Amino acid sequence: MSESVIWLLACVGAYWAYCVYWGAASARLVGTANDYFLADRGISPWIFVLAATATSFSGWIFLGHPAFIFEDGFSFAESSFAAIVIPLTGVLFLKRQWLLGKRFGYVTPGDMFADYFGSEGMRRLTILIALVFSVPFLAMQLTASGFLIQILSEGTVDRHVAMWVMTAVLFLYVCVGGFRAVAYVGTFQGLLLAAGLAAIGLVAYGKLGGLVPFNAALAKLGASALSDGGTTAAGYNANLAIPGVVQFTAGLGQEAPVGGHWTASMILSYSFALMGIQAAPAFTIWAFACRSAKGFGIQQVWASAAAVGVILVFFAVLIGMGAHFLGASPSMTEAGMAVSSWLPSTAGQDPANLIAYYIQAIGKNDPWFTGLLAVCALAAIQAMVAFYASTAGTILSRDVYKRYLNPAAGDRELKLYGRISVGLVLLAALLTASYLPRTESELGALALSFGFQLWPALAAVCWFPWLTRQGVIVGLVFGLVAVVFTEPFGQSISSFVGLHLPWGRWPWTIHSAAWGMFFNLVTCLIVSALTYGGPERAHRARFHAYLAEKAGVAPERRPLRAAAWAIALAWIFFAIGPGAVWGNDLFGKPNGGPADWGLSLPSIWAWQILWWALGVLMIWLLAYRMGLSTVPLGSVEFHVEHKPAPLSKAALASDWKNWFWGLVIALAALTAAHWIFGQ
Repeated sequence: MSESVIWLLACVGAYWAYCVYWGAASARLVGTANDYFLADRGISPWIFVLAATATSFSGWIFLGHPAFIFEDGFSFAESSFAAIVIPLTGVLFLKRQWLLGKRFGYVTPGDMFADYFGSEGMRRLTILIALVFSVPFLAMQLTASGFLIQILSEGTVDRHVAMWVMTAVLFLYVCVGGFRAVAYVGTFQGLLLAAGLAAIGLVAYGKLGGLVPFNAALAKLGASALSDGGTTAAGYNANLAIPGVVQFTAGLGQEAPVGGHWTASMILSYSFALMGIQAAPAFTIWAFACRSAKGFGIQQVWASAAAVGVILVFFAVLIGMGAHFLGASPSMTEAGMAVSSWLPSTAGQDPANLIAYYIQAIGKNDPWFTGLLAVCALAAIQAMVAFYASTAGTILSRDVYKRYLNPAAGDRELKLYGRISVGLVLLAALLTASYLPRTESELGALALSFGFQLWPALAAVCWFPWLTRQGVIVGLVFGLVAVVFTEPFGQSISSFVGLHLPWGRWPWTIHSAAWGMFFNLVTCLIVSALTYGGPERAHRARFHAYLAEKAGVAPERRPLRAAAWAIALAWIFFAIGPGAVWGNDLFGKPNGGPADWGLSLPSIWAWQILWWALGVLMIWLLAYRMGLSTVPLGSVEFHVEHKPAPLSKAALASDWKNWFWGLVIALAALTAAHWIFGQ
């Protein structure tokens, strides 16, 4: 066993011991069910800032983001604006959900939606989205952790063993300590995530020899045709340019877009999918668990947009693009573009595990560093797994067990069932990761898009009382169906029943999140217009009257509203929308080299840095100047626990009616889409 493997096992063992310790320490503070599920609504602002940032970005950023930049170049690096678009969802909805949670004592998003809309159908759809988001997404994270340990241990630890041990540790501290343990451990995990990715980026910068050699290598790449995507329609290397605004292709698996699939329309629609992270049911529980709203703006502006933004825009690019010139791309090494052969060529053949190869290469000279960086990577993965396992357990315990199976359940029973639910969710994710890799991949692809489909429901609760129960529910069903049939899972379903869909994944280079939201929103608006009025209107009005009183825009800020939203829309258009293509050559042609690059950087990278900085200002304007994430006006009334109305046969019949018509409309739309695309 090598020295680096010994350091790896020692550091990982110490980190897992730390996690279990916090689980045991938190268990001593668990009294009531609310203590277990929401840490007695006492999460402090600074714990929220670090832990919520860790759960928003976590392993998919640490391991996946640099790997996709390596594969797809600067066109995918546009998704570094995740640091802006993910907290944008929180800016719009988090404070208002927190106010409603305090006022009405909600424990789960199902409580909030069912109470606001007067519908058990919304509760059931929320449970469905929570489980689709949690189980396959967690399975993907566990798979990544298994491969990471297997590679870094040089095969000493099998990936399946690593997954099972990690799941056991997660079960111990999440099951015993509840949400408080998840939050407390999450603060440390957030720091490790940022430190680890920055450290690897700095090492890559050093191995590249600094910015000048890196730019020289990028210039050689830009002047060549060496790229997985070839060249764009404009003749630019696909690694250094966005391949157009949109391409009307049938979708991946049917027709390959010219220059790659990361067009401006794909970047924009994928950004919508990323907005699903803080729109997902699990993140609502963060709002309900916080002691005050003081940490919201700090997390959104400074932790996410600023700090994570620096890491993604600079360090992730150095890691991903730098790998081409450090030996990971044999074709570029043969063409004389490589600065060194520090990384093994196998890293380019297995890009999903690029970070593992970086850590392994670092450990050759500094074995102790292998252990520390491995802990940073595991912490990033584990932050999300622990959070979604905990919140899924809460939702199953409250929205299934207490609501439908045992309404009289007390604190002891709820905590027990919550722990059982955590175990079941983790076991389902582990079994999926171990034995159903294809199912894991297909269902995991639905997660972000499913979360984003809750935007109209959240907008109705927080902002727009004219969106009705019928409109939101039917629209949501419609949107979920559209998501399914523009992802591989829908393709598998159609093939199973003998139906060939004439489109592939993401037709017209538009992500499934946007396809789902198009049908969701159109249906929601039409049905809401047809069903507006009646006693439900007065019921919804009391929620919005309370929000207007506590979270309304202050009189002195009202003149800024139009300007603030215009700035936000302009940022979306130029940073992640159609205007992003101007960044291809605004500051010099990609194949012009440093002499032609106005800011001594490839034009698209300079464009991303510029709009990232403007994005931080935009989030600051909304969060602070417009007061969307500041402390609310006046005192906040608090009800101890929300008690949903007893189930009635009339309410259940109404819900099933909505489900039926939603399914009919969805099937009709699918038939129409099949006919249109099939022509």
